[in-house]
Formats: sequence, structure tokens, C-alpha cells
Amino acid sequence: MPQLLRVATAGSVDDGKSTLIGRLLYDSKAIFEDQLESVERTSRERGDEHADLALLTDGLRAEREQGITIDVAHRYFATPHRKFIIADTPGHEQYTRNMVTGASTADLALILVDARKGVLEQTRRHAFIASLLGIPHLVLCVNKMDLVGWSEQRFEEIKEEFRQFAIKLEVHDLTFIPVSALRGDNIAQRTANMSWYEGASLLHHLEQVHVASDRNLIDARFPVQYVVRPQRQTDSTWHDFRGYAGTIASGVFKPGDEVVALPSGFTSKISAIWGPGGTAVDEAFAPSAVCVQLVDQLDVSRGDMLCRPNNRPLVGSDLDAMVCWFSDQASLNPDARYTLLHTTRAVRATVARLDYRLDVNTLHRDDTARSLSLNEIGRVQLKTSQPLMFDPYRRNHVTGSFVLVDESTNNTVGAGMITGPTLSPAKVVWHAAAVSREERPTRGRTVWLTGLSASGKSTVAVELERRLVASGVPAYRLDGDNLRHGLNSDLGFGAADRSENVRRVGAVAQLLADAGVVAIACLISPYRADRERVREEHRAAGLDFVEVFVDTPVERCEARDPKGMYAKARAGEITGFTGVDDPYEAPERAELVLRPEDGTPTEQAAKIMELLRRDL
Repeated sequence: MPQLLRVATAGSVDDGKSTLIGRLLYDSKAIFEDQLESVERTSRERGDEHADLALLTDGLRAEREQGITIDVAHRYFATPHRKFIIADTPGHEQYTRNMVTGASTADLALILVDARKGVLEQTRRHAFIASLLGIPHLVLCVNKMDLVGWSEQRFEEIKEEFRQFAIKLEVHDLTFIPVSALRGDNIAQRTANMSWYEGASLLHHLEQVHVASDRNLIDARFPVQYVVRPQRQTDSTWHDFRGYAGTIASGVFKPGDEVVALPSGFTSKISAIWGPGGTAVDEAFAPSAVCVQLVDQLDVSRGDMLCRPNNRPLVGSDLDAMVCWFSDQASLNPDARYTLLHTTRAVRATVARLDYRLDVNTLHRDDTARSLSLNEIGRVQLKTSQPLMFDPYRRNHVTGSFVLVDESTNNTVGAGMITGPTLSPAKVVWHAAAVSREERPTRGRTVWLTGLSASGKSTVAVELERRLVASGVPAYRLDGDNLRHGLNSDLGFGAADRSENVRRVGAVAQLLADAGVVAIACLISPYRADRERVREEHRAAGLDFVEVFVDTPVERCEARDPKGMYAKARAGEITGFTGVDDPYEAPERAELVLRPEDGTPTEQAAKIMELLRRDL
């Protein structure tokens, strides 16, 4: 049976999304003759030279009149290799909510760029939303290549510009394809007009992209939707039957598996799993709709969840989440109350705090925002009336997502993605120590070494730590690689995870400095804003922060390349590597800059010691 691929398309107005989808439908022979005749007739009436295939997807009168996409149009077609569901999502900013809902279930996002206009704000917004929704595969189609003379140089310019933006996002698979949707070049077949392009056609890529591994088959989650109790009590076979129906959110379930029911915590084993039509199945996985029968008669009802005893979701009433606001009648405001729908459970929720509003065009965070209006996205803290069983959205889209409903109008006003649990500010209290900082035998501080990979930071940090300890000063080295074995083992290398990596290391360094230890943080920390935030937090706490920029040219770093990382990045084996396809923002006010001409790592460590000695 062909595998299903869900595709969401996006792009700026008039980039050709609807035309491209129409071309896919036409070239895959997925439209009927009367549909084609209707499109050709309408095109002639409008004076178009060619059949406007966009009319196959733009179904609303307003769309046809204005030439823009407003609604989310779903189209279905199949090839011998795969079945497809394509959501043609709107491109305009005022329909951001439509894109969020249309792309929320997509396996792949297809973003179009007009080769004449290049990467626009809307392009960046769509890429960010695709990243926010956790869509694992992203294809950038550079459309209308016929209007730029099939220029390879223009394609490479757009490709590089978009790549520089995408490295700040959580994009794991990024593909670039030059096309002409109107003429059909590189849509279903490779074209001779762009012989310099050696990649696959768009349809071939969609047929071959690997999505099976995107499913979460590890965390077994089964939200119970309905308790099945047969009405026919005369049949002794079904007299005592009690089953739990629902759709598996993730993982795999088999008869004989031990499960725990949440929130009660009682355990049992699966005696049988029933599929559609009452057929017993040997195993079931997401997104199968099944009925699970347990060995024991547990008190399980709608809204409860079955999972593995040693692999449970998070349970709590305080949530951190990103929310996209859908309502044009009311804004999201702190202390507002809503009904929160999460898996099969409905609870009341209060917005405890709006942390910031996010500008999806620039990724700028507005910490002064007090509300969210239509199509705006922000990070909020929610408190629910009953605990939820959830996972972070990027790990599990089903148990990590929710919608907000206005209790007074019963309208859906927002959709959210859970980033993790949070503690209510009322529960978080800083407990003062009985020992003051002045009473400690030594004075602590943080020395933050930043620079490119293979710049020599770690070697200098090791020598600095040795010299400090030898001189009687307690010191500890917080090496970036070492911390990723434990404290930061759950983080990747996207922009958001890099920021979180710096935040965590900065918090640990601040605690060590407060204890009278010289904390030597040694990590690339490529973004200036992240380092400045750590500096300001130290300053607010009355602690010294010394930034040391190990300014080794990238050419010399690459020549050293002890881990072979630069070679892999140049070969395209890894992406988002600082200095190759990810930017490094050099410090503007470092207390010390170390360059290769400043000597060996031992001599450079001595320079840092000289800087610190007057206060140690």
C-alpha cells in the first residue's frame, strides 16, 4: 500500500503556489476532463494565454477574482509510489492562522519563492512557522525561473540567502529545487532548460523523501476517547467486555504489554487490541484508531491516558507554550480564562503570564507585549484546573498541542504548542544562604571564552584552570562538549537550542561564581545577544563577568580541524555549522581578545591570569 505524504505549501502572494499544485495534479493525471475544460474555459474568459492551473485549487470566488489564496484548499492525488494530501495554505500575513491550521499535520512544507523577488519577509515568516510546527522536511522551490533566463547564479543567490536564515531555525532537512510551475519545468520531470541543476524533480523528491522515521514509535501514548460497553448483554462472550477506544498518539502497543493508566497510576496488561470492524490485531501504532482491552477492570474514562510504566508523559497543571492567536474579536490577555482542549481531555485554563510576543518576520521578541491579537504568536504560561498528561511538542505533536476555546462564545480562539512544564512564580522562592559572599574565602567570577570551533578555546581554558588551582584559587571549567554529555544532552544545534545551551551554562557559572569559584565557561556561543544576556544577569547579581574572545581566523581553525567537523560541513554532511553555514557574531566589548600572534595557549592563559590577578 503506497505511503501517505502530507504536504503544506506556502509562499508570498503571487509566487505561484496554486499554479504549482495545479501543475502537479495535471502532470500526475489527477484531474478529470471536465475539470480541465472548466479551467480552460475560465482562463479564456479572463484572457489568459495558457490554462490557469491555479483555478484547480483557488475555489472561492474571492480567490479567483483577486488572484490570491485565502482558504486552506486540500487536494488529493496519488502516484504508483505514494499518496499525497496537499494543503494550499494562504500566503498573506493576515491569514497566518489559516497557515498554522493547514500546516499543523504536514510531513513536509513546500515554500515557494519568486526568482525575480528573492527571499521576502513572508518567505521567512512561512519558514519560521514551519519550524515552529515541527515540520521535519522543508523544500524551497525557486519558481518562475523562466523569467530570469534560467539563471544558475540567481538560484544560488536565493539558495544562500535562505540558508543563512534557515540556520537559525529548527530545520532538519532542507532541499532547494528550481522550477517553472507555469511551464512544468522540474515539476514532474527534469528539464533541459536548467541542465546545471543535478537534483531530482519536485515530484520525484516528494515520492522519495523518507518520512517513516519521523514518527514517534518510542513513547507509547494512548489517550482514551470512549469506554466501550456492548449493549447486547445476552451474548455471554461480550457480557463482561470493557474496552477503551481512541487513536494512538505515538508508540506501539501489543497484547501482553504492561501499561499504566494516568492519572490514577494503576497498572495492568493489554489482553487484546481490536481494530476497525472488530478484528483482533497483533500490534497497533500511531495513528491507528483501536479499542484496547485490559486484563484488569480499571477505572479508566475519557481523558485518561495509557502508557508504559517506565515511559510516562509529563504530568502537571503549569505549562509553557507557544500560542498562535486566531480571534479577531478578542485578544489574549493575562488572567483570561479559556477551555483548553488537549488530546481527549477538556479543562479550564488561565493565562498566568505572557512572556513575549514574537515577530515572525524578524524573530525579535517583544518582552513589553501585554496581549496577543489576531495572527500574532507569543510565548505564554498557562495554568490548568486539572493536571494534563503531556510531552513537549517537538517530541510528540499530538500530546504536545492544544486549542483554546472562549467559554462565552464557544469559538476557537487559539492553538498552542507545549514547550515544557513551568513553575508558577508563587512557587519559586530564592532561599538565602546563611553565608554571605564576603564571608567566603575566595571571590568568584565567570571567565567566558568564546570563539569558533578549533580556535583553541578549550586548550586555553584547560591551562587557565590548572594555573588558577595551582595558585590556590578554586576554579572549574565548564566545557561546552562536556556539558552536552549531561546537562545539555537534550539540546541540538539549532538557534533556539544554542541559546538555551548558553542560558544553562550561564546559570551554572553564576552559581559557581556566587560560591567563590572562578567558573571558566568554554563554548562557541555564536550569538552576541545570548552572551550579553549572561553578562547582564551576572551584573544584576553583583558578579564579575569577563569575556575572552579567542579570535582565530576560520582558515586556521579549519586547517586544525581536530574533529573533522569543518570537512563534514564543507561536504554537506552536517548543516548549521558555525563558520561555514552558520554565522558567528564576534563580541563588541570583550575584556580580552586573544589572537594567534599572542603566543601559545600557555602564553594566552598567562594573559588571562594577568587580567584577573589584580582582583584575585
